[in-house]
Amino acid sequence: MLADTIAAIATPLGEGGLAVIRLSGSAALSVADKSFRPVGKSSRKPSEAPTHTLHYGKVVCDGRDVDEVMLAVLRAPRTFTREDVVEVTCHGGLLAAKLVLDAVLANGARLAQPGEFTKRAFLNGRLDLVQAEAVADLIHARTELALTAANEQLAGRLSQRINLLRDQMVATLAHVEAHIDFPDEDIAPNTKEKLISRLASGLAFMDELLRTADEGQILRRGVRAAIIGRPNAGKSSLLNQLLGHDRAIVSHIAGTTRDTIEETANIRGIPVVFVDTAGLREAGDVIEQEGIRRTRAMVARAELVLHILDASEPLAEEDEKFLEEFVGKKRILVRNKTDLPAKLVLPAVVAGNNPIASVSCATGDGLEALKDAIKGIFWAGEIKAEMLQAMINSRHQDALRRARAATENVIGALRDGLTLELAALDLRIAVNAVGEIVGKTTTEDLLDSIFSQFCLGK
Repeated sequence: MLADTIAAIATPLGEGGLAVIRLSGSAALSVADKSFRPVGKSSRKPSEAPTHTLHYGKVVCDGRDVDEVMLAVLRAPRTFTREDVVEVTCHGGLLAAKLVLDAVLANGARLAQPGEFTKRAFLNGRLDLVQAEAVADLIHARTELALTAANEQLAGRLSQRINLLRDQMVATLAHVEAHIDFPDEDIAPNTKEKLISRLASGLAFMDELLRTADEGQILRRGVRAAIIGRPNAGKSSLLNQLLGHDRAIVSHIAGTTRDTIEETANIRGIPVVFVDTAGLREAGDVIEQEGIRRTRAMVARAELVLHILDASEPLAEEDEKFLEEFVGKKRILVRNKTDLPAKLVLPAVVAGNNPIASVSCATGDGLEALKDAIKGIFWAGEIKAEMLQAMINSRHQDALRRARAATENVIGALRDGLTLELAALDLRIAVNAVGEIVGKTTTEDLLDSIFSQFCLGK
């Protein structure tokens, strides 16, 4: 497939000022020659143009002009894919971009698969697998912290650490295999202790990386937080306050929200998907019953529950029921309407076992403290810049767990004096698992799984 020249629209579909169609491959310049008519006295065909130059002209197809464009010529190896690349900037809009893409496909290019440009960058040695995944993280980043973490990985900070770990394990494996080749020479006790110490150091480093997995996943995919409570407790008002704009309809009429509403907000650098839900009560009609059913389903999926209570009213029987029902969830009890005379008294056992935030959605008081409480549930302490350099994802986590288990087996085999062949077998498993992270040990299925999650033009 690397012999093909691929093409795709690299900008989001829809109306806009500009769209970019990207080509990559050995025939990218010849395809461009067939599709592009340069305009101007000093104009050149793409195949005759110097690298990293921009040219004005028109894309043509079947003898007719398709669009007025700017065409960039980027010659290998100084490109994202390390192949010849052509990027055509045309007018935005669905039709103009599609017609330009159709023209280059008609002249010999193939439509790219999702993530195929980045996959070629990996296969051609431009990026390792961690850096390739960082490209997707960069595109999907929803907060500045997530963007910083993605940029750190793209710069190779995590890759450097993983490669160092793998190099140390390979050196240890070479040492063990050398003794297998000379079975008459036992490993000296001091040498064995050095090998065990080196492996133990690798274990400690794996543990350090594994501790970043939860934070890494939080930055990448965010946290789901369900806002629940009785009708008119202020759920929709709280959602609007946390988002900073009116997203949900607010009314004094009980049961205004019938369906769930989802919106993402940046809470102290963490992307939080807030879900406004139907008020919890005994439903009066079929539509409200469905809304409450969806509320319960959403709470089951949520990683955090914000349980809104009306501080201007005594604790109702329904409040007590739902406090008990959701006791097993991570939650924050939010006392709303604190600008009114206080009448709410929470049972001591409830108040003692749950963080409590007091807010007024009418005035905005207490919202900053609530944001601090939300962050504190998932991320203790300050989010420091150096922490963002090694935020592993779930794939890295799985590989490191396998590498860790195999390394522990190696240490046990060396300490118990077991045959070195067993130690070497587990050590190879560990080396291969660590190599999976940066792509030094890969399968086609693994690559397809990773790059299929990318957008089409990346």
